[in-house]
Amino acid sequence: MSHPAGRVLALLELLQTRHRSTAAELAGRLGVDERTVRRYAATLVELGIPVTADRGRHGGYRLRPGFKLPPLMLTDDEAVAVLLGLVVAERLGLGTEQPATATALAKIHRVLPAALADRLAAVQEHLGFTLRRAEPEQRPASGTLLTLAAAARHRRRVTLDYRSWRGEPSHRDLDPYGLVFHAGRWYVTGHDHRRAEVRTFRLDRIGAVTTGAATFTVPADFDPVAWVTRSLAGVPYTHEIEVLLETDLATARRGVPPSVAELTDTADGVLLRGRAESLAGAARLLAGLGCPFTVRRPEALCAEVAALAGRLAGWAARPAGGQPPSPRRPLD
Repeated sequence: MSHPAGRVLALLELLQTRHRSTAAELAGRLGVDERTVRRYAATLVELGIPVTADRGRHGGYRLRPGFKLPPLMLTDDEAVAVLLGLVVAERLGLGTEQPATATALAKIHRVLPAALADRLAAVQEHLGFTLRRAEPEQRPASGTLLTLAAAARHRRRVTLDYRSWRGEPSHRDLDPYGLVFHAGRWYVTGHDHRRAEVRTFRLDRIGAVTTGAATFTVPADFDPVAWVTRSLAGVPYTHEIEVLLETDLATARRGVPPSVAELTDTADGVLLRGRAESLAGAARLLAGLGCPFTVRRPEALCAEVAALAGRLAGWAARPAGGQPPSPRRPLD
């Protein structure tokens, strides 16, 4: 299907809720031009949905009178999967600035059998999370996400207005290589022609974005997820650390978040490189991995590890039920 499926379905939704709409009205609601609306309407006709176009000054698009889509048929397992997906996406911030989750859930509940809808409502009402809810102000505009995704798919250069973390505005020409959702935020990574290098941008800081005619080629073996996590792990912090872990890469990845450090498999083990705001925190991370390691730099990290080991040994030597020694530096 050559048209964005989401907008084609959005056109169908608009036609179901309105008796008749002009091409200009539909274009405005969908954020496209009138020619694109005509293509979307043709796509619906190809799918067997009777969309009619009334010509003339007061013409427009409408569904054939009496046409209704069949009810949504889901098995219990499918319905649970859809509901949980929507609820978790909302919790993680895996959405856009538009509050679409509640309306989507309401539509699903309306077309489900009453017994199944009641059971799913019970799950939704009594489901608790240990995850902190993502801040809504960090979500991008729906149009920004869809435009960048389409540009990445079709290898089309975009121009965008960007606001840095300092609030400084800039205008960029970007070859979008891919989109990444990480730690509650959306990112796009690609070749920034202003800097002449691969850069990463937060979607919620992007203003207007326009797709151009220029095309590009993604470098061979480029991994957007690896690039974004590596670039976030390299943001300026106080201390640069480098540690050789005597374990395998899979085990190291289970203990070291990708946003904390870059892990590289070597003949001697796994090399951990990153930056840390606190060496005491880095020492606690290393101690929690449960594998031998060698600190290559900085030397001050060795002292922090030794100090942590001393504190742990002192606490382990406390007699059961005995009077604890005088307070020392807390673990955290």
